[in-house]
Amino acid sequence: MKAVTWQGKRDVRVDDVPDPKIQEPTDAVIRITSTGLCGSDLHLYEVLTPFMTPGDILGHEPMGIVEEVGPEVPNLRPGDRVVVPFQISCGHCFMCSAGLQTQCETTQVTSEGMGAALFGYTRLYGAVPGAQAEYLRVPQAHYGPIKVPHGPADDRFVYLSDVLPTAWQAVAYADVPRGGTVAVLGLGPIGDMACRIAKARGAERVFGVDLVPERLARARRRGVETYDLRDFDHEKELVAAIHDETGGRGPDAVIDAVGTEAHGSHVARLVQQTASAMPRALSGPLSERFSVDRLSALHMAIDLVRRGGTLSLIGVYGGSADPMPMLTLFDKQLQIRMGQANVRHWTDEILPYLTDEDPLGVDDFATHRVPLADAPHAYEMFQRKQDGAIKVLMTP
Repeated sequence: MKAVTWQGKRDVRVDDVPDPKIQEPTDAVIRITSTGLCGSDLHLYEVLTPFMTPGDILGHEPMGIVEEVGPEVPNLRPGDRVVVPFQISCGHCFMCSAGLQTQCETTQVTSEGMGAALFGYTRLYGAVPGAQAEYLRVPQAHYGPIKVPHGPADDRFVYLSDVLPTAWQAVAYADVPRGGTVAVLGLGPIGDMACRIAKARGAERVFGVDLVPERLARARRRGVETYDLRDFDHEKELVAAIHDETGGRGPDAVIDAVGTEAHGSHVARLVQQTASAMPRALSGPLSERFSVDRLSALHMAIDLVRRGGTLSLIGVYGGSADPMPMLTLFDKQLQIRMGQANVRHWTDEILPYLTDEDPLGVDDFATHRVPLADAPHAYEMFQRKQDGAIKVLMTP
């Protein structure tokens, strides 16, 4: 089959690889009909290269048609249409039962000290072959895949794999009171969708911050009050502007949807780039022990949120966070919640929104749809923010 493989920093290719097969009785194999390109895929493209192996199959946002199931998958049959969550979880361990599927004790990558295995996401998360391919082996298929009806276009449901539950958890963790205010830093796919969900769940005012014109315009069309970082000489001026709109206090919650590749911190960027350019035998240990995140978005969130408010971190951070303004966090009495989205914990709440009325705008959420063969160009376009690329779907 054809699959998108990682071959080095900024080097992805579409190669012929062996077809996946049933290996465990709880496996399924699906034929992929749509698969997304995620912002966290760009971390593999640029930052997390020390943890990749040439030939790794990328991707973790698939949906498709069941082709084959193992003998211990009673709830699926060939022909079913399913969305596959980006994490692999069993549904019955202590963590899954607590709604923390991203900490699944059955699939935890204990050798690396990490949580549940993920599709297509480095050796840290199990080096499981990913979903930017024609076919996908799905472990724990008795629990993970979400059956959806035939009929509507893939766009209606494909975001259940990652975008929707990740943005939903970001808003849930932000704990925005009904009629309250929330600021979202970063208006890529997750930040954009978080704005939409916050409004749908009753936030009175949603402030969105970015510096990409297409992202700002898109959010503005959905009723978000947008702020362009480029219009301010210093981030403190932007913070003051939003404070002025919230009685001088700041919003009730701030969602950081940026993470490790935030603009700013030239030193941190240099460390990331240096590690990614080193031989893998050296760069892996260096990144694990000394990697530094670019924390400008997080520091802005801390300054921006009102006293007694909540920070929800959904942008992926992958290194150290030093120094942190612990006195400010303590003095402002802030709550901080974070983590990979627990996909199956949220899907039942999200599904009622995926109707013909399309209140979240999923049907036209993708800005680009390309064949799988164009994956190398899609990665480059998305990484460089060219051609208004905000969300890319690929079709095998």
